[in-house]
Amino acid sequence: MPLARRLTLADAVTIGLGSMIGAGVFSVWGPATAAAGSGLLIALAVAAIVAFCNAMASAQLAAAHPVAGGTYTYARIEIGPWWGFIAGWCFVIGKLASCAAMAMTFAVYAAPAGWEPLVAAGAVAALTTVNCLGVTRTALATRILVVISLLGLAVVVAVGFSSAPDASPTPLPDPTAYGVLQGAGLLFFAFAGYARIATMGEEVVNPARTIPRAVVLALSGALVVYVLVALVVMSTLGADVVTASAPLATVVDAAGLPALAPVVRVAAAAASLGALLALLTGIGRTTLAMARESDLPRFLRAVHPRWQVPHRAEIAAGLIVIVVVLVADLRGAIGFSSFGVLLYYLIANAAAFRQPASARRHPRALAVVGVLGCLLLVNTLPVVASLVGTGVVLVGVAYRILRLRLIRRRSDSSEV
Repeated sequence: MPLARRLTLADAVTIGLGSMIGAGVFSVWGPATAAAGSGLLIALAVAAIVAFCNAMASAQLAAAHPVAGGTYTYARIEIGPWWGFIAGWCFVIGKLASCAAMAMTFAVYAAPAGWEPLVAAGAVAALTTVNCLGVTRTALATRILVVISLLGLAVVVAVGFSSAPDASPTPLPDPTAYGVLQGAGLLFFAFAGYARIATMGEEVVNPARTIPRAVVLALSGALVVYVLVALVVMSTLGADVVTASAPLATVVDAAGLPALAPVVRVAAAAASLGALLALLTGIGRTTLAMARESDLPRFLRAVHPRWQVPHRAEIAAGLIVIVVVLVADLRGAIGFSSFGVLLYYLIANAAAFRQPASARRHPRALAVVGVLGCLLLVNTLPVVASLVGTGVVLVGVAYRILRLRLIRRRSDSSEV
């Protein structure tokens, strides 16, 4: 059963902003600053350039192939089934880690001390239920959460630029080239929300026109927000942001206005929930596409007859994320997510490069820069995240090899 086309340009931009703003602005500054030091803005610029190239590749592919599945589907068509599988596998594992990071971020800002894992798990369960009730409810809920989070960020930026901190912030360490690139790789985690738009190509109205516009608008809006927040974090907290569990609430405290900290915590919780909601949606659509091709169990390809959403895929993703938030670490989840997503976009750029001239909307050079940028950043991520990510990718490859062998044996047996 096909999915229903109900999402407008405003819905698509909102879902993209909800993914990006919640995914980065409340959780990534500590790890990125620890790596990049005073080169944080340079790292942000590098991440934005790579993200822009990836966004153009995703938009071009989505316009040519307006169906569910994102780069999993595009790579299958443009390069081949194996590349499609690796892209889809990297997307699913990377975004499951992103969902866990968002649920943990929500709990850090919203839960009483000691209750964070249970609150995070409860948030995942609640939003999985929302996703199972239909995509228009997802878009409406995301729009509300994005507005709340932007209002809170406006408070942080206004306070940061208008108030002097009680004490001079600890100076940031001098940057190194490797540190800046590692910081860019971690910050890339914050820009990956535009993929949610592309993976929902089967549900967007007039996708050939809507998806490219939505990608550019969402990415531009997120970049403006990130630059402003980065400036405030650097000038107010300095190196102390590395150890701050709730950095933007700490900004308000450092500026001498602790009464505003609850406002920031509410905004952070809303942004994290908005990102989590959109991320779960994207995982469900890619899982649906992979199940349709038997690259994941075909049980997951079901679409609910009433709500017209891949409910089994949504529930499976929610259950996995609940397990992760009960056992994992926030900063490790960010590094692992960046690993999977960078490999996913590397393949997206390669698929865009392979498209014929009639389908290309942007110069091939953008795809080349995107491939090289993804390769560079993925090789500067923390070693543990890279090793774990490589291991999980190899598990996926082994799974597909085994599945193909089983299919071949069944085919041979039936012929006999």
